[in-house]
Amino acid sequence: MLLLTFLFACGFAAIHVFIGAMRFLAGTPRSRWLSGAGGVAVAYIFLHILPELAAHQRTFSRALELPEQAAESLVYLVALAGLATFYGLERAAKASRTRSRAGGRPDAVEAELFWLHMGSFALYNILIGYLLLHREEAGFVSLLIYFVAMALHFVTNDYGLREDHKDSYDHRGRWIIAVAVLGGWALGAATEIPEVLVGFLFAFLAGGVILNVLKEELPEERQSNFAAFALGTAGYALILLAA
Repeated sequence: MLLLTFLFACGFAAIHVFIGAMRFLAGTPRSRWLSGAGGVAVAYIFLHILPELAAHQRTFSRALELPEQAAESLVYLVALAGLATFYGLERAAKASRTRSRAGGRPDAVEAELFWLHMGSFALYNILIGYLLLHREEAGFVSLLIYFVAMALHFVTNDYGLREDHKDSYDHRGRWIIAVAVLGGWALGAATEIPEVLVGFLFAFLAGGVILNVLKEELPEERQSNFAAFALGTAGYALILLAA
């Protein structure tokens, strides 16, 4: 299983490195492939990630000696913090692009914000790589479901990052987050962090995934393909329910 998780981590890294070569994703209206990938990620969020938060709620209750209701509030508060953090990063990136255009510079995020953005997504990727080895639900089927959902999530997320950062993403950003996901896998292979800390990180990641999926689909200017989004959501939901 260790070798398989390593291959999956390499698959994640390859998506980051080669997202620019996926020419069929470009253009407006939004590619049906991106909308379909977003639908898969949404199905995974609602049918797998959110129920898994309940398992981490029990971990919080036991490890921190909290009443069940307080543990439930805490786990969702951490998820909310993840969503708010990545929303803040998204708004900062959009404001930075606006300032660049107003100053007659290329339509890309300013250099100082680039490192904050990449650093945040590097941590995000480290956790995703770590969870290849240390998820709440073990087994090959669970691993495969996780890999497919996160791989498609990376496709939509990297497309948005490349749109925000342009050449900076191609020259540096993609390599930073590709190395980060491999680093997360290596961390998981070398050590196992306390279960309660995994719970906190997973909850934070859950909020980030929710925001990063929906921000790529909801803006009106995306002209998203609803049929592809709905097909991806329904199809992957059926797979998750049957697994």
